[in-house]
Amino acid sequence: MSAPHPMSYEAFVARAVGDPGVVGLVLKGSHAHEGMVTPHSDHDLYVVVADDAQSGLAALDGFRSARLDLVVVTVSEFGRLGDWERYAIARARVLLDRLGGRVTRMVAAKGRLGAGDASRLAAARLDAYANSHYRSLKNARDGHALAARLDAADSVGFLLELLFALDRPPRPYNKYLEWELDRFPLPDWDTRELLATLAQITGAGDTKAQRELFGRVETAVRAAGHGLTLDAWGDDLLLMRPPAPRRRDAGKGSATQGDGSV
Repeated sequence: MSAPHPMSYEAFVARAVGDPGVVGLVLKGSHAHEGMVTPHSDHDLYVVVADDAQSGLAALDGFRSARLDLVVVTVSEFGRLGDWERYAIARARVLLDRLGGRVTRMVAAKGRLGAGDASRLAAARLDAYANSHYRSLKNARDGHALAARLDAADSVGFLLELLFALDRPPRPYNKYLEWELDRFPLPDWDTRELLATLAQITGAGDTKAQRELFGRVETAVRAAGHGLTLDAWGDDLLLMRPPAPRRRDAGKGSATQGDGSV
């Protein structure tokens, strides 16, 4: 529901704290990310009620105003939240926990994918990334400039899910990508360099940048045990990879291109 509402964030929190059926309050969004609040930022709250509670606040689930955005869930429902909501919860702030730390632990658990789930997600997103990357380079080669840029942009979304899955935190929303990487950089990746490369790819579909990035990704995913996913692409990898380094013919002193060039 969306409607004008006079209640301030502070007044709502006081009302929720005074409701015995409310066992947790969790603040997500811009107000949970230091330095991200703007004059347009509302307060996004999960209101967690006991599974058997009879709280009048349940009727406010889905309420939205310029000041408040409310999601009212039971404890069991809160524990099952994931997928797109996972990042929001992982970086949320717990304002109230009447369950002896259980709500706090549930929030913390969202910050790291299980090993099996992360591996499966990485394999799926690697294949999707490779597919969009390949299509972008093929379209650029064939003179379809717009299609090449669109596929390049698609590839970046899959790539980010892949890179975060390899390290096992949930992928941040685009709004918080720079915030996240500034504070929690991905292992073995220079944050400024990575962000600059992504800007080149999404802005211009830069094929050289795409190939060079793919080369780094290939090294990382093979080290993580996902080589078979790439091997399934066969000879198409020759288009996807950066050109092989030029080598100098020892006998004639001339530079020659490695066999991997396309």
